[in-house]
Amino acid sequence: MNKNFRMVTMAYLIFLSGVLGAMLYAGIVVTAVTFHTDAWLGADILTRFQEGQIMTENFLRLSYVINVLVVVVMLYEGYKFKKFERDTLTQIATFFVLATALLFSQYYLPDIISMQLQGEEMTKSAAFVNQHKGSEINSKIFALALLVLIIQNMRKACK
Repeated sequence: MNKNFRMVTMAYLIFLSGVLGAMLYAGIVVTAVTFHTDAWLGADILTRFQEGQIMTENFLRLSYVINVLVVVVMLYEGYKFKKFERDTLTQIATFFVLATALLFSQYYLPDIISMQLQGEEMTKSAAFVNQHKGSEINSKIFALALLVLIIQNMRKACK
Protein backbone atom coordinates (compact mmCIF):
# COMPACT_ATOMS: atom_id res chain seq x y z
CA MET A 1 0.00 0.00 0.00
CA ASN A 2 1.55 3.30 -1.04
CA LYS A 3 1.89 6.25 1.36
CA ASN A 4 -0.93 8.36 -0.14
CA PHE A 5 -3.44 5.53 -0.06
CA ARG A 6 -2.41 4.70 3.50
CA MET A 7 -3.29 8.30 4.46
CA VAL A 8 -6.64 8.00 2.68
CA THR A 9 -7.28 4.75 4.54
CA MET A 10 -6.52 6.38 7.89
CA ALA A 11 -8.85 9.30 7.10
CA TYR A 12 -11.50 6.79 6.02
CA LEU A 13 -11.19 4.84 9.26
CA ILE A 14 -11.32 8.01 11.36
CA PHE A 15 -14.44 9.16 9.51
CA LEU A 16 -16.17 5.78 9.90
CA SER A 17 -15.30 5.70 13.60
CA GLY A 18 -16.55 9.26 14.06
CA VAL A 19 -19.89 8.43 12.45
CA LEU A 20 -20.22 5.29 14.55
CA GLY A 21 -19.48 7.33 17.66
CA ALA A 22 -22.02 9.99 16.69
CA MET A 23 -24.67 7.36 16.00
CA LEU A 24 -24.07 5.62 19.32
CA TYR A 25 -23.96 8.92 21.21
CA ALA A 26 -27.24 10.07 19.65
CA GLY A 27 -28.92 6.74 20.30
CA ILE A 28 -27.70 6.23 23.85
CA VAL A 29 -26.90 9.55 25.51
CA VAL A 30 -28.99 12.13 23.66
CA THR A 31 -32.08 9.94 23.70
CA ALA A 32 -31.78 9.24 27.43
CA VAL A 33 -31.46 12.94 28.23
CA THR A 34 -34.11 14.16 25.78
CA PHE A 35 -36.79 11.71 26.88
CA HIS A 36 -36.22 12.46 30.58
CA THR A 37 -36.31 16.26 30.56
CA ASP A 38 -38.47 16.26 33.68
CA ALA A 39 -35.53 14.81 35.64
CA TRP A 40 -33.14 17.47 34.34
CA LEU A 41 -35.49 20.47 34.45
CA GLY A 42 -37.34 19.56 37.61
CA ALA A 43 -40.81 19.75 36.05
CA ASP A 44 -42.84 18.42 33.14
CA ILE A 45 -42.17 21.29 30.75
CA LEU A 46 -42.10 19.26 27.54
CA THR A 47 -44.58 16.62 26.45
CA ARG A 48 -43.44 13.26 25.09
CA PHE A 49 -44.44 14.48 21.62
CA GLN A 50 -42.24 17.59 21.94
CA GLU A 51 -39.34 15.49 23.19
CA GLY A 52 -39.82 13.26 20.14
CA GLN A 53 -39.67 16.29 17.87
CA ILE A 54 -36.35 17.30 19.42
CA MET A 55 -34.98 13.79 18.90
CA THR A 56 -36.18 13.78 15.32
CA GLU A 57 -34.27 17.00 14.66
CA ASN A 58 -31.13 15.41 16.14
CA PHE A 59 -31.48 12.36 13.91
CA LEU A 60 -32.29 14.52 10.89
CA ARG A 61 -28.99 16.33 11.31
CA LEU A 62 -27.19 13.04 11.84
CA SER A 63 -28.71 11.74 8.59
CA TYR A 64 -26.79 14.41 6.65
CA VAL A 65 -23.53 12.92 7.91
CA ILE A 66 -24.80 9.41 7.20
CA ASN A 67 -25.58 10.39 3.60
CA VAL A 68 -21.99 11.61 3.24
CA LEU A 69 -20.86 8.30 4.74
CA VAL A 70 -22.78 6.43 2.03
CA VAL A 71 -20.88 8.29 -0.69
CA VAL A 72 -17.51 7.86 1.04
CA VAL A 73 -18.03 4.13 1.64
CA MET A 74 -19.16 3.60 -1.96
CA LEU A 75 -16.09 5.40 -3.33
CA TYR A 76 -13.52 3.79 -1.02
CA GLU A 77 -14.89 0.25 -1.03
CA GLY A 78 -15.65 0.50 -4.76
CA TYR A 79 -12.03 1.46 -5.41
CA LYS A 80 -10.78 -1.42 -3.25
CA PHE A 81 -13.16 -3.80 -5.04
CA LYS A 82 -11.90 -2.64 -8.43
CA LYS A 83 -8.29 -3.18 -7.29
CA PHE A 84 -9.22 -6.77 -6.31
CA GLU A 85 -8.49 -6.03 -2.64
CA ARG A 86 -11.68 -7.54 -1.31
CA ASP A 87 -12.96 -10.27 0.92
CA THR A 88 -16.41 -11.65 1.56
CA LEU A 89 -16.86 -10.26 5.07
CA THR A 90 -15.96 -6.72 3.96
CA GLN A 91 -18.36 -6.96 1.02
CA ILE A 92 -21.19 -8.13 3.29
CA ALA A 93 -20.46 -5.41 5.86
CA THR A 94 -20.33 -2.80 3.09
CA PHE A 95 -23.69 -3.93 1.76
CA PHE A 96 -25.28 -3.75 5.22
CA VAL A 97 -23.73 -0.34 5.96
CA LEU A 98 -25.03 1.09 2.68
CA ALA A 99 -28.45 -0.56 2.91
CA THR A 100 -29.14 0.36 6.54
CA ALA A 101 -27.74 3.88 6.15
CA LEU A 102 -30.04 4.53 3.20
CA LEU A 103 -32.98 2.95 5.01
CA PHE A 104 -32.34 5.24 7.98
CA SER A 105 -31.98 8.48 6.05
CA GLN A 106 -34.28 7.87 3.10
CA TYR A 107 -37.05 5.67 4.49
CA TYR A 108 -37.45 5.62 8.27
CA LEU A 109 -36.62 9.23 9.05
CA PRO A 110 -38.85 10.84 6.38
CA ASP A 111 -41.70 8.50 7.33
CA ILE A 112 -41.37 9.32 11.02
CA ILE A 113 -41.26 13.04 10.22
CA SER A 114 -44.39 12.80 8.09
CA MET A 115 -46.20 10.96 10.88
CA GLN A 116 -45.14 13.62 13.39
CA LEU A 117 -46.48 16.32 11.09
CA GLN A 118 -49.89 14.62 11.27
CA GLY A 119 -49.98 15.35 14.98
CA GLU A 120 -49.55 13.86 18.40
CA GLU A 121 -52.31 11.28 17.98
CA MET A 122 -50.56 9.74 14.99
CA THR A 123 -47.41 9.20 17.07
CA LYS A 124 -49.45 7.06 19.46
CA SER A 125 -50.67 4.77 16.67
CA ALA A 126 -49.48 1.23 16.07
CA ALA A 127 -48.09 2.27 12.68
CA PHE A 128 -45.81 4.85 14.28
CA VAL A 129 -44.70 2.51 17.06
CA ASN A 130 -43.87 -0.21 14.52
CA GLN A 131 -42.04 2.25 12.26
CA HIS A 132 -40.04 3.56 15.21
CA LYS A 133 -39.16 0.04 16.37
CA GLY A 134 -38.03 -0.80 12.84
CA SER A 135 -35.78 2.25 12.79
CA GLU A 136 -34.23 1.22 16.13
CA ILE A 137 -33.47 -2.26 14.81
CA ASN A 138 -32.10 -0.76 11.60
CA SER A 139 -29.81 1.54 13.61
CA LYS A 140 -28.44 -1.40 15.59
CA ILE A 141 -27.70 -3.35 12.41
CA PHE A 142 -26.06 -0.23 10.94
CA ALA A 143 -23.82 0.19 14.00
CA LEU A 144 -22.79 -3.47 13.99
CA ALA A 145 -22.08 -3.51 10.23
CA LEU A 146 -20.10 -0.28 10.52
CA LEU A 147 -18.05 -1.75 13.37
CA VAL A 148 -17.29 -4.85 11.29
CA LEU A 149 -16.29 -2.66 8.33
CA ILE A 150 -13.96 -0.60 10.55
CA ILE A 151 -12.35 -3.73 12.03
CA GLN A 152 -11.89 -5.37 8.63
CA ASN A 153 -10.26 -2.28 7.16
CA MET A 154 -8.04 -1.81 10.23
CA ARG A 155 -6.99 -5.43 10.02
CA LYS A 156 -6.00 -4.98 6.36
CA ALA A 157 -4.28 -1.64 6.95
CA CYS A 158 -2.11 -3.03 9.74
CA LYS A 159 -0.64 -5.79 7.57
